Amino acid sequence: MSGLEIFFGVVLLLCAIAIVVIVLLQEGQQQNLGAITGGADTFLSKNKARSIDAFLARWTKVIAVGFFLVVIAINTIMFFTGK
Repeated sequence: MSGLEIFFGVVLLLCAIAIVVIVLLQEGQQQNLGAITGGADTFLSKNKARSIDAFLARWTKVIAVGFFLVVIAINTIMFFTGK
């Protein structure tokens, strides 16, 4: 294995782990079920949750695009080097 293959493999692994972690940090669509048990939401907590969810959704897209670009780069390098 060349150093370039190892580098792209590590970058690919880090992107995959980052996608999994960010997706697990996002809240589900059934977030209003806690209101029955007394978990009343205030205006500030709703907006904070929305901004965090928007931040996580944006970074999910960015890292997913990076993941696909790394995969395409790895396949291109492997194709043209003949390995």
